[in-house]
Amino acid sequence: MASSSSFHNKPNLPLKKIPGDYGLPLFGPIKDRYDYFYNQGRDDFFKTRMAKYKSTVFRTNMPPGPFIASNPKVVVVLDAKSFPILFDNSRVEKRNIFDGTYMPSTSFTGGYRICSFLDPSEPKHTSLKNFFLSLLSASHNNVIPLFQTHFSDLFVKAEAQLAKDDKSDFNSLNDQTSFNFIFELFFGQNPSSTPLGSKGATLVTLWLLPQLTPQITLGLPKLLNVLEDFLLHTFPFPALLVKPAYNKLYKAFYESADKALEEAEGTFGISKDEACHNLIFMVCFNAYGGMKLLFPILLKWVCLAGEDLHGNLREEIRAAVKDAGGKVTLAALDKMTLTKSVVYEALRIDPAVPFQYAKAKEDLIINSHDASFQIKKGEVIFGYQTIATRDPKIFERPEEFVGDRFVGDGEKLLKYVWWSNGPETENPTAANKICAGKDLVVLMNRIMLVEFFLRYDTFTADIGTFLLGPKVTFKTLTKASS
Repeated sequence: MASSSSFHNKPNLPLKKIPGDYGLPLFGPIKDRYDYFYNQGRDDFFKTRMAKYKSTVFRTNMPPGPFIASNPKVVVVLDAKSFPILFDNSRVEKRNIFDGTYMPSTSFTGGYRICSFLDPSEPKHTSLKNFFLSLLSASHNNVIPLFQTHFSDLFVKAEAQLAKDDKSDFNSLNDQTSFNFIFELFFGQNPSSTPLGSKGATLVTLWLLPQLTPQITLGLPKLLNVLEDFLLHTFPFPALLVKPAYNKLYKAFYESADKALEEAEGTFGISKDEACHNLIFMVCFNAYGGMKLLFPILLKWVCLAGEDLHGNLREEIRAAVKDAGGKVTLAALDKMTLTKSVVYEALRIDPAVPFQYAKAKEDLIINSHDASFQIKKGEVIFGYQTIATRDPKIFERPEEFVGDRFVGDGEKLLKYVWWSNGPETENPTAANKICAGKDLVVLMNRIMLVEFFLRYDTFTADIGTFLLGPKVTFKTLTKASS
C-alpha cells in the first residue's frame, strides 16, 4: 500500500482550493442526481465537471441523495495520483461506506453490519476477514475442476440455444451457472440438492435489487424519468419486501455451511448466526454479484477486440495446455502471460465495481498530477476508477482495450489497477479492505478464457447494456478446428 508520505504536499505543487460546490440545499443534490442518471449519464457526469473545473479533484453531490443519503456531499478524485488516498487506512476510514453515500438497512442482513461495512480498525472486521480468507484458502484446489464442470455445461446450453434461435443470451446462462459454481465451491454441494433447487440465482437477485436500486436507472423513456427517480432514488426499499426470499437463502446456507459455521464459531469467535449472514453477503453479493458482471465484461471486451486477439489467445492457451499433458493446471495458467494480461486489462478499463469511498480521519493533503488540495476531517472522498484507471499520464492509449498491456514490463503498471479496492500488486489481509476473493476472481477469469478458447476458435456477439453492466448475446461460436 502506498505510504502516507506519498500524499503529503510537495513544494513544487501549489496548494489550491478544491473547485466545485454542492448547490442549494435539497435542489443541488437533486440537480446532480438528474445529471448523473438522465441528463449526462455516469461517465459524462464526471468528465463535464472535470473539464469545467480543469481539475481531476472537485466537489459534487453523489447520488442517490437527498433523503436516501443523509450526506451526498463528496470530494471526487479522478487521477492515478490522488486515487490511492482511498486505500490509506491510516488516514481514511471505511465505516458504513461500502455503498457510498447511503447504507441499506441492516434488516437486509439479519440485523448485522456485514464485514463490507466495517472499518479495518473494528475488531469484528479482523475476525470476519480472517474467516473469509480461511474459507477461500480451503476451496482453492477445487476451483479449476468445478469451474470446468459447470461452465462446460453452460457452453453446451449456449450452443443449443444458438442452433435453435440463432442467438444465445450469455448473461442468463451465466447467472444460474455462476451461482451453482460458487455455492458448490464453498459448501461442497450443488444448490439443486438443497431447498433452493433451481431458484437460488432468482432469490439472490430479488434480495440484491432493493439494495442496489438507488444506484441504477432502468433506461425508461424521458417522460418517465421523474416517476422513476421518485420511485428508485428517493426513499429506500424496505427489507420486508424480500424477507421471504432471504429466509430461504438463510435456511439453505445454514444447513449447507455447517462445517464453515462451526469453524467461524470455534476458531474465529463469530456466532453461527452472524457468520451465516456474512456468508450470504460474501457469496451472494460479493462473489456471485461480481460474477454476474465480471464474465460479461470480459467477453464484451474480448469480443470487441476481434479475431487477431482471439487467434493469439487460442494459440497461447492450447500450447500451454498441450505442454501440461492436455490438462488445465495452475502451472499451465502461469505460462499464459497474454491470457492473464487480457484479464487485467478488462479489470482496468471496465471495473465491475467502479466506485470507492472513504472518509477522512483527519485534515489531510492530497496531490493530483498538477496541484495539492486540503480535505477536512469527516469529509467523504469518492473515487470513480473507470476514469482514474484511464489516466493518460499513466497509460498509453488509455481509452483502448490493449490485450497485451500487462505483458513483460507492462506488469509494472499493475499497481494502478484497483478493481479490488486496492492495488493489484497487494494482497488482501484483515488490516485492509482489499476484496478477500481478489486472487480467486483473477483466476476464474483466466479459466473462463482458457475454457472458452479450448472450445472455440472465435466468436461474435451483440453487446448491449443491462442495469449495472453489459449484456452479451452470442451470434456465433466457431468450434475449435483442432
